[in-house]
Amino acid sequence: MARFKDFNLKLVVIEQLMYIDEKLTPRFSLAGLLKEKGLGDDPWNYAQEHGLAYKVVPEARAYFETLELSDELLSGVEELCLDGGNRVYQECAPVWDGEDDLFDITSLDDLVLLPNLRRVLGSEFLDPDLTAVLESRGVTAD
Repeated sequence: MARFKDFNLKLVVIEQLMYIDEKLTPRFSLAGLLKEKGLGDDPWNYAQEHGLAYKVVPEARAYFETLELSDELLSGVEELCLDGGNRVYQECAPVWDGEDDLFDITSLDDLVLLPNLRRVLGSEFLDPDLTAVLESRGVTAD
């Protein structure tokens, strides 16, 4: 199983596989996880009450960090979308407005895990050096 160095890049890959392509199941729901653990069922309230506004909820981080992505699933990823409205971000940080660097990708070392990646939408949210890395690997940076 693949191991990602950049958690935020892994989240974007999960967005594609779980919430867009629906190839990675079951779909993660923070509300469902909180309810299952007896912590309530409102992620927004949970985050507010536990000082987790504008932070990744630890239960969501633990889930996504340990989520295994097979090489087969990763080889099917041809496109990624960097967008503050991604569902995976809402599941990680229910109190987040996209106005900070919480989900910024800082490394593209993990591109080797995505052999068929051809396009990254929203690349303007990447540091120019990272955009250059995409382009040097033949990935269209839109």
